[in-house]
Amino acid sequence: MPIDLYYFPPSPPVRAVILLSKALGIHLNLKVIDVTKGEQLDPEYLKINPQHTIPTIDDHGFILSESRAIMAYLVNKYAKNDSLYPKDPKEKGIVDERLYFDISTLWMRLFNAYVPVIFGMTDEVTEESIQGIERAFEILNAFLEGNDFVAGDHLTIADFSIAISTHFAEMLGFDIGRYDNVSGWYERCKDCLEKYGFEEVNTPALALGEWYRANLKEEYRKYRTLSCHNYLTMLIIYRMTIDLYYVPGSAPCRAVRLAAAAVGVNLNLKLTDLMGGEHLKPEFIKLNPQHTVPTINDNGFVLWESRAIMGYLVDQYAKNDSIYPKEAKARALVNQRLFFDQGTLYSAIADYYYPQLFAGAPADPVKLEKITGALGLLEKLLEGQTYAAGKNLTIADLSLIATVTTIEALSYDLTPFKNISKWSAKIKGEAPKYQEANGDGVKHFKELVDRLTKK
Repeated sequence: MPIDLYYFPPSPPVRAVILLSKALGIHLNLKVIDVTKGEQLDPEYLKINPQHTIPTIDDHGFILSESRAIMAYLVNKYAKNDSLYPKDPKEKGIVDERLYFDISTLWMRLFNAYVPVIFGMTDEVTEESIQGIERAFEILNAFLEGNDFVAGDHLTIADFSIAISTHFAEMLGFDIGRYDNVSGWYERCKDCLEKYGFEEVNTPALALGEWYRANLKEEYRKYRTLSCHNYLTMLIIYRMTIDLYYVPGSAPCRAVRLAAAAVGVNLNLKLTDLMGGEHLKPEFIKLNPQHTVPTINDNGFVLWESRAIMGYLVDQYAKNDSIYPKEAKARALVNQRLFFDQGTLYSAIADYYYPQLFAGAPADPVKLEKITGALGLLEKLLEGQTYAAGKNLTIADLSLIATVTTIEALSYDLTPFKNISKWSAKIKGEAPKYQEANGDGVKHFKELVDRLTKK
């Protein structure tokens, strides 16, 4: 029997899932959700996916959303081998890192710049948005230095996802030809993926281009067209530590420390002064071209993006897989929650509060509503559940608790969210070394917030 895919044909995340399904030989029963008519908000669809996003799959009663979580699930469940999503912890860690880069940096910046124009909410793309996209492609260009594909020497689901994002950018007039590595990789990807129907799968995207150009101010059109990332192992843990480049108050850094504590991994903490620009120094950029924290260096294996790091630590060092299950459906749920945290909840919090704290911007009530909506989704996800993704503590809980305690430190009132409050209290009491790994960092963050708001 085929897998039901709820989709909107032009959607880039949808197209990534469809393309991968063709590569795996999976038959999909396509069910159109017309977002232009608000069908994603219909009660029957909300029952399937309270986050009311596409794509969503129904694999004989197993419901999953978030395209990158779906892609990982499809490979884990149905692929003949793991080449597209390796089981080796280091190789998988790099793929995960690139997927998180796509959702939180490349695709997010493309989405924020172009989608409001596509749907007629504005008629211009700001220079700031274009500069953000340019920086994202510069990072991707660095990833590809010396590599044929975004996560190494062979095609993975990270290429499927990022190739679709790149197609979206190019279709809307962004010039990727300036980035030699990106341009060469994209041509290789198109050649590799054409046997699965790359051009055919992307044909519906032409509608987005038409809507975009129709809504764009005349004076922006020419400019944008031109201007436009086993046992022996356990013994090793006690002999050496993993370097963690971090900031105490950072939620992603705290999430990594929680995961390390749960696994029993010792971390060599290397404070990185973001205010002093240490992350922009050549030696750090050489380590991490995206110049973000947290970043780990595990005996020469360098990885960033907190949720990719958390998955890697479990896969590489945990005694068992309880906090990041290997079983395909269980892992898919954890991944879904991680992508929800990164792409919806944490990004909404950062988008509202950080411009106020670090740039003196005024409060934006529209952005505040996004936080309320994201918390409402988490509240629904926790309805009748003790944990965020299953019957026991997982890295999804650890990532989400770091995010939720961040908004608590920002004095956001969580009392209306009874499920979140109950879950939060449980995780705080159950997560190993909670105070050291997260509680103290929250205090650091709160002190920083207080200093900045008193200026």
